[in-house]
Amino acid sequence: MARRWLVTGCSSGLGSALAAAAAEAGDTVLATARKPAALDDLVKAHPDRVLTAALDVRDPEQCEAAVQTAVDRLGGVDVLVNNAGSGLFGAVEEVADEELREQLETLLVGPWRLSRLVLPVMRAQGGGHIVNVSSIAGRTAFPGLAAYVTGKHALEGMSQALAAEVGAFGVKVSVIEPGGFATRYGASLAETALRLPAYREATALMREQLRGMAENTGLSRPEEFAELVLALVAADPAPLRVPVGVGAFELLAAAEEAARTDLAAARALVLGED
Repeated sequence: MARRWLVTGCSSGLGSALAAAAAEAGDTVLATARKPAALDDLVKAHPDRVLTAALDVRDPEQCEAAVQTAVDRLGGVDVLVNNAGSGLFGAVEEVADEELREQLETLLVGPWRLSRLVLPVMRAQGGGHIVNVSSIAGRTAFPGLAAYVTGKHALEGMSQALAAEVGAFGVKVSVIEPGGFATRYGASLAETALRLPAYREATALMREQLRGMAENTGLSRPEEFAELVLALVAADPAPLRVPVGVGAFELLAAAEEAARTDLAAARALVLGED
């Protein structure tokens, strides 16, 4: 049965690949971007299955309008994919209050708002699937990505709570955790206004790796992400957390091992156990 999708952040990369794959699978898609003109090629390739709308997830009115458009034009929303994102490079000491707010508006508040807006639709339908695109940074941390890591950790917490709240309504919740993908994310990464020499050495390697993502032939392709999401929404039951992409499982396995080591150290400190 054809699904109705609302996907944010479709101008390029993972969102564009997903919207195209869903349309090619016979589904209908409301593809959104801050500048809808960036979606023209997507519409030309799938004129009968792709609609577009302007959507900056930081804008409450545009969020409401996008959900209403999906209801009016598609008849409902079976899959909401909160994919739109942005990145800020800077250490904790370098990130100003307003820069942090801006990052959280995109990575957490926007997806939270859209989930809240689409849930009455899904409950009335008797089901649906909310897919939040996180990152391996939602389960571990990297120097120089303090605000981004914070936003993705919060998105994962929100998703876990949401899953416990809406399962009885037939609504599924999943978190995709991409590892290394060849996208323009690194090239579009903003940097904090304050740059302290003290953190240059600690963050230099991470900055270099991020800037070269689009040209790195060893990374996964956006089409692989799209295939995974299509398989995920067809799965029943669907897992809550789904790592995907080069290095994702290895990095998360290392993070879990570090967490176990830390837990053992805390147990020894608090309980006096060896």
